Amino acid sequence: MWIDTHCHLDAAEFAGDADAVRERAARAGVVHCVLPAVNAGNFHAVRALAHRHGDVYALGIHPLCTGEAREADLQALDHALAEHRDDPRLVAVGEIGLDYFVPGLDAARQEWFYAEQLAIAHRHGLPVLLHVRRSADQLLKQLRRVPVTGIAHAFNGSAQQAQAFVQLGFRLGFGGTLTYERALQIRRLAVELPLHSLVLETDAPDIPPHWLYRTAEQRAEGTPQGRNEPGELPRIGAVLAQLRGMESDALAAATSANTRAALPRLAALAA
Repeated sequence: MWIDTHCHLDAAEFAGDADAVRERAARAGVVHCVLPAVNAGNFHAVRALAHRHGDVYALGIHPLCTGEAREADLQALDHALAEHRDDPRLVAVGEIGLDYFVPGLDAARQEWFYAEQLAIAHRHGLPVLLHVRRSADQLLKQLRRVPVTGIAHAFNGSAQQAQAFVQLGFRLGFGGTLTYERALQIRRLAVELPLHSLVLETDAPDIPPHWLYRTAEQRAEGTPQGRNEPGELPRIGAVLAQLRGMESDALAAATSANTRAALPRLAALAA
């Protein structure tokens, strides 16, 4: 049994075949996908998809969307969390966080939206799904002020930063990146961190594993980039299991238990 802790099944890349994609994942053994929103405009879409496929969802404003977001969107988030507080499939606030990698973003604006959403999550008693890209220290600074936990998605920080998140009660998400032999830091973290701190994700349709990746030269020749799907999760998990020297079934059980611990409403749903 596998749980994909981060999958954008509402993305445009899945517009024509989301149901078929989810069915393939189910056949591969993915029993739940966590579907995070990225802005107020797709709150309904992730909720509808989660209910249609028996999955779970999160509501939040992604840091890459903060340039267009307004204070009214935070009010919409607060209202949606209150309106659907009895929905067992609403498990977190996310995807929220900070991105200091993409050029042209207003760092102060991102930080304001992040702090406001942490406060909203705390008020509603929900964990968070964090976007962490060259921003771990600033994320941790705010987390030390607001007692929330959750999942640090697609973690790519240092060992010291990883330990700081774990000490605050977070699980760390690993996915397609660890399938690349040159991803030495990610692989080292995925092996050396305690098993209880790890969860698995695809970030589909993004972060394709190595067997789906196409080089720039291949793309120039007309070969499209491989689309990542939640059905790839067991194969990604098998790579991690091999790196850690354990059986895939044991890793699936452990990471699923970790996910349920990070997202208590999912645990209640699966009980």
